[in-house]
Amino acid sequence: MRFSEKTLESTLVYDGKIIKVYRDRVELPNGSESFREIVRHRGAVAAVPLSDDGKVYMVKQFRYAVGKELLEIPAGKLDSDDEDPEWRMVEELEEEIGMRPKRLDYMGYIYTSPGFATERIHLYLARNLVPSKKEGDEDEFLDVVVLDFDEVIEMCARGEIVDSKTISAVFRVERYLRGGDSI
Repeated sequence: MRFSEKTLESTLVYDGKIIKVYRDRVELPNGSESFREIVRHRGAVAAVPLSDDGKVYMVKQFRYAVGKELLEIPAGKLDSDDEDPEWRMVEELEEEIGMRPKRLDYMGYIYTSPGFATERIHLYLARNLVPSKKEGDEDEFLDVVVLDFDEVIEMCARGEIVDSKTISAVFRVERYLRGGDSI
């Protein structure tokens, strides 16, 4: 790689439940040194749950980091490095919207903030939904909102939906359903 950086030293600064923060000393492509602060995250999953009649099941929840409620597609973090993302996605759909998909199509992945974080979110299209409820997380409070898929696309385009995983997944699913490539 033409512009790669070499890690010279990596120091764990914070070891949390969800993230680990490192301060790395690196050698730049021109031979000089610099520092990088990196948030390491196991990754996550997210899906556009689409009903047979063109409705999308979304969740509205308060996001503490930004201090407001956001409208998003169902998602969840991976609990271990070897956890199957597809299995985790099915679990999250059951917990968050009370539906289980009979079909789950992989739409690729995104890096949420590659300038400082390793988090990678696997994106899916969930279809052929059937009712199936599981208990959600104790610290998760959300409302399920059902909207027409075309309205969700417009809300993303107008900037009314600002969650990056939702925007990315919605536009990938739109292209996929219109006959384009999924990733």
